[in-house]
Amino acid sequence: MTSILSSLKVIARPKIEPKPPIIGKRLRLIEKLDEQLAIAQAMLDGQPFEAYREKKVTDPETGEKKVVRKRKAVRPWYFDDKEHYFFEIRVGFKAMEIDKGKTAIDVGDKTQLPVVINAIIKAVEAGELDQQIIQSKPEKPSKPKEPKKTA
Repeated sequence: MTSILSSLKVIARPKIEPKPPIIGKRLRLIEKLDEQLAIAQAMLDGQPFEAYREKKVTDPETGEKKVVRKRKAVRPWYFDDKEHYFFEIRVGFKAMEIDKGKTAIDVGDKTQLPVVINAIIKAVEAGELDQQIIQSKPEKPSKPKEPKKTA
């Protein structure tokens, strides 16, 4: 009589190397670029854009935890000057420097925004912006200073 466990292949646990941190940073940037693509597409379609995030909250009456969708503000990374559009890749509140001293990408007509954003996504996936991603650290928004309490 054979046991169920004897039919399984049992091995020693293989050592798995940790993933480099740049992969997580790339994925976060791609998520943000996907949002920008959705914003640009909504602008071209003449539709309003709304982004949501899921947040866990505790019901004060029952004490039960549940997931609620909350609206979040997403600012576009593109801007125009007399109907000529430009795009900046942003990390936090700071524009990423793509070349030395150059942060903006010349898009031209607004219909080209999705094409440019898709090209940037492919460049991030290919690792072409890894050096810039590593160098640009997101700025944290400054907290307002509280007045000192006098006793």
